Amino acid sequence: MIDRTSPADLMSLASGMQVGAVLVLQRDPGDVESLLAQRVLSVPRLRRRLVATPFGGGRPIWVDDAGFDITGHVHRVVCPAPGDEAALLDIASSLVIRPLPHSAPLWSATIVTGLAENRAALVVVFHHVLSDGIGGLAVLANLVDGSPAIEAEPFPAPAPSRLELVKDAWAARLRFPEHVPLAGFRWPSRGTRCSLNQPTGPRRRQTIARTSVSRLHAAAHRCGATINDALLSSVMAALGTVLAKRGEDVDDLVVSVPVSTRRSTTAAHLGNSTGVMPVALPTGGDTWSRLTRIAATTRSHKKTATPMTPVFRLLQGLGIADWFMNHQHMVNTVVTNVHGPDRPVRLGGVPVVGLIPLSATTGNVTVAFAALSYAGTFTVTVVADPDRTPDLAAITEALQAELDLLG
Repeated sequence: MIDRTSPADLMSLASGMQVGAVLVLQRDPGDVESLLAQRVLSVPRLRRRLVATPFGGGRPIWVDDAGFDITGHVHRVVCPAPGDEAALLDIASSLVIRPLPHSAPLWSATIVTGLAENRAALVVVFHHVLSDGIGGLAVLANLVDGSPAIEAEPFPAPAPSRLELVKDAWAARLRFPEHVPLAGFRWPSRGTRCSLNQPTGPRRRQTIARTSVSRLHAAAHRCGATINDALLSSVMAALGTVLAKRGEDVDDLVVSVPVSTRRSTTAAHLGNSTGVMPVALPTGGDTWSRLTRIAATTRSHKKTATPMTPVFRLLQGLGIADWFMNHQHMVNTVVTNVHGPDRPVRLGGVPVVGLIPLSATTGNVTVAFAALSYAGTFTVTVVADPDRTPDLAAITEALQAELDLLG
């Protein structure tokens, strides 16, 4: 079967966005290189590189990298003193913004030692074109202990011929026409004019806010809301507080919320399968009334998640997709949320004591939020351009205070 990119994958490829996760380990697991060398066999795309097809061959495809070498993807660094979470996040931030070479499989794994309490960490980074958040969880499930045994397949498999590519491309066009009409397309609301929208530079910084999944769930249930609604409500209040300190009076903000079209997937079927739900949400009001309003708003929007793919392909055809993304004012921020493992997992027999999502805000958005639940803990990473967001600590403190209010 030809492993071809989807139209949604092309959007991720053009954005250049890289994502990942930090697995905080109770101690150094030792020979992680050998461990990962065996386990990547169960995730085909971790040994494949993305290549363009000849004229008429359709979208780019993933092919086995005949020169694949695990040592080119797994690295080790020692965390500088004091080896605390802030120092670990500084390393993770530098890794997630470092471009992965397109001449090889688009992922890396870095073992970080020298952490406080003799802990270690594994920082996994991959290009968003490789997979979305749901697929990322499938990759994680195949890398940690307890992953299913697989039968070895011949490697590398031969790349498809030009004739096979052309036939496959035309068969796909006949099944699913790519020229989706724009009739009926609902353009997202224009975001509020505020300092959250500025061109971003090359640097990123990540900070953390946390709460318990059970507390967040109970608070959401009280208002007929979801955990994601509770996250959105906390983010809106925190941004409203900080913008007020900046001297900006903002009643609502437009948030881009990715909406997955699948509940789960396997490591053999990765890629991106998401829509976009840009929604205007209030920043003010008391905690419970704001959460109730946001829950009602998201319920009404979920059935109309915006398919940005046809618009993006039009912009690409006009040669202005990059310019558009870097100057857009449709959304003020991005909030993603992925439900991670409910039970603790291990890597090489070592307990994973924490799981932190990694992201890199792009597209004229100076601060974004990525949430991931793991074993009862709900972790929210606040990622920002520190040069455009000198008050990142204040945003994180305000977010933590809002999450605490929901307890």
